Amino acid sequence: MIISIASGKGGTGKTTIATSLAAVLGSRAQLLDCDVEEPNCHLLMKPDLQTCESITVPVPIVDMDKCTLCEKCGEVCRFSAILVIGEQVLTFPELCHGCGGCTLLCPEKAIHEGSRELGVIETGLAGPVEFVHGRLRIGEAMSPPLIRAVKQKINTDKIAILDAPPGASCPVINSVTGSDFIILVTEPTPFGLHDLRIAVEAISHLAIPLGVILNRSDTGDREVEKFCADQGIPLLAKIPHKRRIAEGYARGDLLVASAPHYIGLFLELVQTIRKLTRETESGLKEAVL
Repeated sequence: MIISIASGKGGTGKTTIATSLAAVLGSRAQLLDCDVEEPNCHLLMKPDLQTCESITVPVPIVDMDKCTLCEKCGEVCRFSAILVIGEQVLTFPELCHGCGGCTLLCPEKAIHEGSRELGVIETGLAGPVEFVHGRLRIGEAMSPPLIRAVKQKINTDKIAILDAPPGASCPVINSVTGSDFIILVTEPTPFGLHDLRIAVEAISHLAIPLGVILNRSDTGDREVEKFCADQGIPLLAKIPHKRRIAEGYARGDLLVASAPHYIGLFLELVQTIRKLTRETESGLKEAVL
């Protein structure tokens, strides 16, 4: 099973939930940090990283001795990563998505593929938990290809827990696509509700079952709970704002280490997700029939 932990905004406690869920599941879990622009699961899990793999994306290199300036390459590129201007062919590697269309369609075979490093993927063990995270190269703007490379490390024999980037943009959609269930972590504030609405709307197009965990639940208002009830979104858990949890987080401790009585909550959470996933699958089968 693949469970993605996402949020409409940063700072809601997404990583806190992902790491504690993985720690409670132990050897049954694999934790993948897909927030490649700012990975921080390792700060709480403290893994022993054993491998480091460089991830690259193909980019076009033009042989001007063969090029006839026909402009076919620029016509096929949706991202304007290669253009013919006057007597020159300009390439913009930072815009290239590595589709290879320009190389395939060049009639003179004047284009071949080079490579550009996006970042690295590091793997290891955090106690019994398999650990994977990606780190985007400083200055790199395009994270989805690195996120997809992280997801290629998913171990199908484990419960894969994906810590997605915050927000509801392309990196988030790339992270949660293919998941069996999505947990949205939010807080009971106007900002939390606003961004939760956006995240729910974006994810609804993927037809993946989802639920909400309300962090710092004893602060703010009840509007998030009302929204979930109105939309038929399961409220999976409520975690209050407690000093010992905040102090533990500041020390780099897991939530379930600072407050061990939450271990049962996370174990029950997995059973709830399994039940909701089975109900969704059953509903889809009935709809098809």
